[in-house]
Amino acid sequence: MDDQFFHARNANAIDNTQATKLGNIPEHIAIIMDGNGRWAKQKGLPRVAGHREGMKVINKIVAKASEVGVRYLTLYAFSTENWKRPKSEVEFLMKLPDRFLSKELPKLKKNNVQVRTMGEKSLLPAHTQKAVQKAVRETADNTGVVLNLALNYGSRHELVYAMKEIGKDIEKGKLAAKDIDEKLIASNLLCSDLPEPDLLIRTSGEQRLSNFMLWQLAYSEFWFTEVLWPDFTEHDLLQAIQTFQQRKRRYGGV
Repeated sequence: MDDQFFHARNANAIDNTQATKLGNIPEHIAIIMDGNGRWAKQKGLPRVAGHREGMKVINKIVAKASEVGVRYLTLYAFSTENWKRPKSEVEFLMKLPDRFLSKELPKLKKNNVQVRTMGEKSLLPAHTQKAVQKAVRETADNTGVVLNLALNYGSRHELVYAMKEIGKDIEKGKLAAKDIDEKLIASNLLCSDLPEPDLLIRTSGEQRLSNFMLWQLAYSEFWFTEVLWPDFTEHDLLQAIQTFQQRKRRYGGV
């Protein structure tokens, strides 16, 4: 399958230099990292092996994004719906941020990466919260690419949270119903200080948002690929950027 949104792997994708020369590098890329379980199944391995392998991909994609000038990279690491998975898999997934950050934090710091998170962190295990807090704290002053990890994140939950925050201000008399507009809602979303994603990438062949950044992705360009996340490479990232550069964003205009 190969259409405007779904893309087979292209052996002739551009390199760093070509991407930079073309300009129009997406400032913010969001990625739904899908296909870890299927990757493991294809190889006769347990699902957790796919998650472990997928974790290894993150650092090289962050590095490549930074090289070509991407400023923000948001990765869908664990959704509010993922708690429905088998307990053993959830427990393994909760250990991944700790394992990833313990191993990669020195490199992230050296490469000037700033780590952020969005999602309901209070429901995460203590060891996961501790690892994430440490990474956020120790990279807070970094000025390079922002790595925003969506952990226990769900867009509908986020929108409910925003409505409740606005409701509190209305109850206190700080706001009236007539004051509610798009700007106000956006300002109450998680990581509201980040620009909305220019480009959404989803791996594994699925073509849906899965409750990910529903508000913020309203005018983003979508790029879907059949490549499973553990097989996703810097080359695939550049191919997605190349496709983005060839599109014309009209925002409802002509």
